[in-house]
Amino acid sequence: MAGEQMKPVASLLLVLNFCMYVIVLGIGGWAMNRAIDHGFEIGPDLKLPAHFSPIYFPMGNAATGFFVVFALLAGVVGAASTISGLSHIRSWTAGSLPAAAAAATIAWTLTVLAMGFAWKEIELHVRNARLRTMEAFLIILSVTQLLYIAAVHGVRRPA
Repeated sequence: MAGEQMKPVASLLLVLNFCMYVIVLGIGGWAMNRAIDHGFEIGPDLKLPAHFSPIYFPMGNAATGFFVVFALLAGVVGAASTISGLSHIRSWTAGSLPAAAAAATIAWTLTVLAMGFAWKEIELHVRNARLRTMEAFLIILSVTQLLYIAAVHGVRRPA
């Protein structure tokens, strides 16, 4: 009985997390596109500057490149984990739990890693509103994804 009560909670968190991961992917895609279009350009006769970083982003601060890359990874894995999560929600059996829980846990660990870079970016201050939005979404996702993992473990094992 307790397992069936967690199914609506897990479903709600699954949909919420999917929407937030898609938003993170949209903002992260914008940041990556901007970095590619407006990044450091060098001519054939020029040398690279001494402090050149291959993860250079024309907006934000020194942590922005790492933050965006790991946010995109967390977004892709998080959105993909909803596929196995959806399958588990549909069947809601102990047999479908390991795949959903493993995918959700991998997505959560990548989200926490991206959240760490978000905190570093917040500490360094200089960033725009879109990056602040992505930071907020990743901080919220680190909590809601963990709650989703706890909720999917609400399925009862057969006696």
